[in-house]
Amino acid sequence: MNPISAFTATSLYHLRKGTVLKEISLQGYMLKIIAAEFCLWILAEWPQGGQIAFRAAYAANDHLEVESIEEAEAIEIALKGTMVAIKLTITKPDADKPVFGFKTVLTPLFDMLVPYWPRDIMPLYNNGKTQNTKGTIHAAQVGTRSGLLFFSLEQPQTGSVFYFQDLGSLQKYCEHTETSAGDLVGGSWPELGMKLPVTIKEKPLKAGEEYIVSDAYVLLSDIVPNDNYQMSQQFINYLADIYLLLPHPDTQYHDWPDMLSKGLNDLETHKGCWQFADGRSYLNAYVSDYKTPPESMVQLAVLLPLMDYDRWSGENHCPVIETLHNGLENFFDKRLGTIARWLPAKTDDLDRSEEQKKLDIMDSWYLHHPLLNLSRLAIDGDDIAKKMLLDSIEYVINVAHHFDYSWPVFYNMSTLEVIKAETAEGQGGEKDVPGAYAHLMIQVWQLTGNKKYFDEAVTAARKLDGLDFDIFYQANNTAFSAGALLRLYKETKDELFLNLSYLCIAGILKNVQLWDCNYGNAKHYPTYFAIYPLKDAPYTAAYEEQEVFAGIHMFLKEADGMDEILPSVRLLLAELVKHVINRVSYYYPPRLPKEVLATKSEIKMGEIDPNLWVALEDLQDGWVPSGQVGQEVYGAGIAFGIVPRQFYKVEKAGFMVFTEYPATAYKVSKDSLSFYARGDSRLNFRMAILPLKDKLPTKIQVTGGISNSKKETIKPESGANNTYIEYKISGDSHITIHW
Repeated sequence: MNPISAFTATSLYHLRKGTVLKEISLQGYMLKIIAAEFCLWILAEWPQGGQIAFRAAYAANDHLEVESIEEAEAIEIALKGTMVAIKLTITKPDADKPVFGFKTVLTPLFDMLVPYWPRDIMPLYNNGKTQNTKGTIHAAQVGTRSGLLFFSLEQPQTGSVFYFQDLGSLQKYCEHTETSAGDLVGGSWPELGMKLPVTIKEKPLKAGEEYIVSDAYVLLSDIVPNDNYQMSQQFINYLADIYLLLPHPDTQYHDWPDMLSKGLNDLETHKGCWQFADGRSYLNAYVSDYKTPPESMVQLAVLLPLMDYDRWSGENHCPVIETLHNGLENFFDKRLGTIARWLPAKTDDLDRSEEQKKLDIMDSWYLHHPLLNLSRLAIDGDDIAKKMLLDSIEYVINVAHHFDYSWPVFYNMSTLEVIKAETAEGQGGEKDVPGAYAHLMIQVWQLTGNKKYFDEAVTAARKLDGLDFDIFYQANNTAFSAGALLRLYKETKDELFLNLSYLCIAGILKNVQLWDCNYGNAKHYPTYFAIYPLKDAPYTAAYEEQEVFAGIHMFLKEADGMDEILPSVRLLLAELVKHVINRVSYYYPPRLPKEVLATKSEIKMGEIDPNLWVALEDLQDGWVPSGQVGQEVYGAGIAFGIVPRQFYKVEKAGFMVFTEYPATAYKVSKDSLSFYARGDSRLNFRMAILPLKDKLPTKIQVTGGISNSKKETIKPESGANNTYIEYKISGDSHITIHW
């Protein structure tokens, strides 16, 4: 029997004595609306008898009276107490699925403090006792990520619930009380759901003001997942079902080519981006951080996107590329027989302030990351990169074998002594590193044709079997792991790898923010679909978001032509790409008011130049200044990564095409361009046609159709002009542009 709080015991007592106001049929389930003293409940009953109660309205120890109930497309209930007035709206937003929504608006009758607020979900046993239930919480909100809760009720054997709070609706509450919407949705069994932020005396809720205090969507299921793979696929499917019901913030076209040009100029000319060491120039990790030695990852993190842009643009940025490329060989540590993190000639400058800033101490994921970028260069024909990669690879394999493909957090590169075994007690090491290692081995196999590397990839990938959301350690590694695992599935037809790829995708989607913060400093930048770099990171990070964006493109490219890929995966990943493009330009300080930036004393690494088109590392919750970690030079590749993937040039027609959704199968004929836009037809994306030089062609016609449907003419959103033409187009569409 579970212990419960006295408050929950009291709530159970009143719920059992409550009055049923209305019963609603919901796809075989029954919803009972029950007035119970100071609460109003929605009691969901499963066909086989399980019950879960959702507290839709609450007034602390007040007596709530029902003033009115009106029913049209939704059920509107007005409640009145001595302290508050409450309006409750209950909806059935999807006619085909067992999902309901409830929105609660509270109006205090005096300036009110909220010192405590109970969670709003009580699972029930047959006799109505919460303490007799058993269940599993599969996922819950962490920090300011999505306000979701996914759990199964297993005693009695009932089913699962996917509960989602649109935390953007709390904007007014958080703004007036200067509180955060982080860490609100979760709990421990059996007291679950959302609690409101606690207020302080100086920042009460204001008398007579309306505050949305709950904006929930609840999807009911009779399935209890049998394993982590079924759980992760349920999570993705249910999230997609709810996502289709949410209000999505509008996006806008951002002039990425212009931002790229500014960023490239600043990268080339700003002295704070560079330091001279061992006879060559290297990029700093952070602007004006001259104390830290150059890092291999930093050079390659900018070099690879810049080379992608060079190929796309047909331009020549050889001076920067050559500077970065010419310094790579100096990172090879002959003593260890592998590429190193820090420039070997400058390791005496390490200040030992952190574990990784000590000689020979390696962060496990970090060994593989530079080698992955070297493998990309090598596959493209770079002999220097190929030599460095192949000279390093046996060391990497030896480390993998030593740790039996289960890497710690930190280890000594010389002795392989474990310096830090776990991320936290009982949590294990960096659990997605086997996926990053598998990705690297697949690349080396492609380069050499030697099957031993493919076998290494398979062996490492199998080490991920049995993990749940803990497969996610660092977002970019998890994203690239998803693509590598999908490649292994295609090569072997072993469904384990397909299931593991979904588990990676689920891990990423659990660590996004599906709501717009829009309070405090965050009024100046969007946060919708923000991607967090680590499972417990308090902020989003420019470089990891850029890499997840690239990793998702890789995954979707592998998924092309695969009918077995879940439609929900295609839907959510296309939306992720769209919103990344809409958001990440706000990492550039010139896009933000100076007052939201960290001050000099708050910056951990280097300094911030607010006029420099180099990304901040961190965007924070609305009440915290951004850029506290520093202005990361290795995040300069954002624009170089976006432009080649989202813009397509048609030189002969004198224009280029921008799409928010990832697109593929571009084909240019005499007077037309055709391509396929991924995603789901129930959602749309923005497309823009832009001139390459001065003007667009005078006659442009766009036609499109979903899947195999007949193509129809698509009219522009706004009239043609000399700047660009915009269109709104459905996902999963075949588009043709005629000129």
